[in-house]
Amino acid sequence: MIETRGLGKCFDDFAAVVDVHVTVGKGELLTLLGPNGAGKTTTVRMLAALLRPTTGTASVAGFDVVQQPMQVRRHMGLLTEHPGVYLRMPGIEYLVFFGQLHGLDGRTIRTRAMALLAKFDMTEAADRKIGEYSKGMRQKLAIIRAMLHDPPVLMLDEPTSAMDPQSAKTVRDAIRQLRDDRRTIMLCTHNLAEAESLADRIAIIRRGRIIAEGPPADLKRQLLGSPLMEVRLAQSLDGQEPELNGIVSIEEWGERWFRSRADEPEVTNPLVLRRLSSLGLDVVTLSEVPQSLEEVYLHVVNNTRNDAQP
Repeated sequence: MIETRGLGKCFDDFAAVVDVHVTVGKGELLTLLGPNGAGKTTTVRMLAALLRPTTGTASVAGFDVVQQPMQVRRHMGLLTEHPGVYLRMPGIEYLVFFGQLHGLDGRTIRTRAMALLAKFDMTEAADRKIGEYSKGMRQKLAIIRAMLHDPPVLMLDEPTSAMDPQSAKTVRDAIRQLRDDRRTIMLCTHNLAEAESLADRIAIIRRGRIIAEGPPADLKRQLLGSPLMEVRLAQSLDGQEPELNGIVSIEEWGERWFRSRADEPEVTNPLVLRRLSSLGLDVVTLSEVPQSLEEVYLHVVNNTRNDAQP
């Protein structure tokens, strides 16, 4: 549904996006992560047929972004980082206006608009002027506008920015439902927890290049190493590291706990439990230590920065 090959964009001598290769399948959600100025928004604008690529090709829903821009826009819903809203218009009139631009009939527009307003808890604000909306309400209205023509592909640039926690949760739940309905979604965000909870795959972009890509769990394993397991014991270790006969390598330990790396937890964990039992040590818990997407992101970005330095 989204495919790029060697996609790039230069502004005079500045390369904003360089040789980007991305494929997003039907019903898949790809999150694009990166620091400010990394090239996320420029990539989205090229895919939305708003910027002409300097190099490479891109297609959305099977349509070329250069050769078939109108078809691309008909099959895509776009939420920009700073969506423009007409403050003097009531919310429902704003949606009717954009529905007409998409060529929808009046009944279809009203039916879809009211259903989406209800989904985002905005029904009571439908007849109020947008200038009276909070920032979060304006953001939700912009998302509804992007979804109004029922597009199979959505591109969302910071969809939960300026939202309170409850509104942000409403939007995240709606995004999950859209993905479950087999929509294809590209999401740009700075919220790493949001990215991890929503994404099927994550692409990290820096200086216009994709520097890491894959499912969150795979990125953690590839970049942070084997899973880190923690054992908590009923008895004290009496100041001695437990002797595990080379089953696993202990990285740190304390009075009643220790942590170790396990390349194959399904193999080594039972061996660890049997060994501890033979030592007369009762296990209270054995669990994997959560590793966050933030650790992956900082690892990739910082290592890339260091590699780029002379």
